[in-house]
Amino acid sequence: MDDLDQKLLAALKRDGRASLSELAADLKVTRTTVRSRMAKLAQTGDIAGYTVLTRSDIAASPVRGLMMLGIEGRGTEKIIQRLVGMAQVSAVHTTNGTWDLIVEIGTQTLEDLDEVLFAIRRLEGVTRSETNLLLSTRRAARR
Repeated sequence: MDDLDQKLLAALKRDGRASLSELAADLKVTRTTVRSRMAKLAQTGDIAGYTVLTRSDIAASPVRGLMMLGIEGRGTEKIIQRLVGMAQVSAVHTTNGTWDLIVEIGTQTLEDLDEVLFAIRRLEGVTRSETNLLLSTRRAARR
């Protein structure tokens, strides 16, 4: 992958709906070059697919947090299954280091968040936790 391919991928990440003409003008190459580069990137697997995000996909819950969990024994898979089944859990990440799992949680109120945290802490195998509220989110600037 050369510099042009990397610039093309960055442009697509900024605006996946950009037309070939817009991409070509932004990258200062022809539409044919953009089309052939995109085809090559798709063929090699560097572009794994395209997706659509709906308004409900990006609508943030007013109260969001990250909960780090320490797990005892071999119950991690069972705990992950319980977590992904909770409506307030948007993602569960396995990790290395101090914590075994990081859970992304979103609720409508602080009281709702407190209930979810309490329920998670009561799961068999969860030995410790730490939660951080997300105050704001900044995305990479579109160029």
